[in-house]
Amino acid sequence: MSVADRRDRGAILALTGPAYLWLTATIFLPLSAMLYVSFLDKSPLVPQPASFTLKHYEAFLAKPVYPQLMLWSLELGALVTVFCLLIGYPAALALAKVVKGRWREALFLLVVLPFWSNALVRTFSWTMVLRPGGLADQAIHVVAPGAPALDILYSYPAVVIGLVHSYLPYMILTCYISLQAIDDSVIEAARSLGARPWHLLRRVIFPMSLPGVLAGSALIFVPAVGSFMEPRILGGTKGAALGMAIEEQFTVTANWPFGGALSFVMLAAVLLICLALYPVARRRMEGL
Repeated sequence: MSVADRRDRGAILALTGPAYLWLTATIFLPLSAMLYVSFLDKSPLVPQPASFTLKHYEAFLAKPVYPQLMLWSLELGALVTVFCLLIGYPAALALAKVVKGRWREALFLLVVLPFWSNALVRTFSWTMVLRPGGLADQAIHVVAPGAPALDILYSYPAVVIGLVHSYLPYMILTCYISLQAIDDSVIEAARSLGARPWHLLRRVIFPMSLPGVLAGSALIFVPAVGSFMEPRILGGTKGAALGMAIEEQFTVTANWPFGGALSFVMLAAVLLICLALYPVARRRMEGL
């Protein structure tokens, strides 16, 4: 190895070393500690000696309610991701290629504005909108006075609405970055060759912006699967999710080992889905 190569490697390590140390301290060490706790037969809060066991993972398989909650959570995460893509991609496309100047700055402000408030406050605000006699119900009756009362609070659609509102900015911002990187001359060349708007979007713009779509989907799917606040507040008894069961094990029953086991089962399921989809996404990326 030449002196220049060693110097370059040293510079790379100097630049990336602090980031990896921070990730190790804030992610891998807590996860390792929780993985250790998930194999204990007693909570670490109990001042008694504990031994290793697999009973918490066996309990997940023995009780059908937990696999059902995990499937429900995975379905919820996928649905929220699809809705965020359907709403966020056109918005990102408009921001990147249509809107210019101060209008773009104003719309960007509206995109990031939800992050200026607490997530709990945002979720509770939806109860004022979706409840019977709420803002949405009043608006519908102004347009259609004879319409039936809107009552979707404490339901599956209410949970989806709350999660889409929470995670939509991630999809808009990641897609915007990819769309902004597409050279306008490429789009103009496709138009000069006779590409219609739909074919231009399907064959040129969307494939070239696929990295942003995949990044946004990952940023939304993973936390949406493990969400517990929106299902609890907006779903009520109809919003049961595995994230709620995990939160209850830590905060209500203080059964940390079982909560850790549920967490790592969910983590394993999400990782398996990502590993299964990775080859497909990689082939699409290499084909660009």
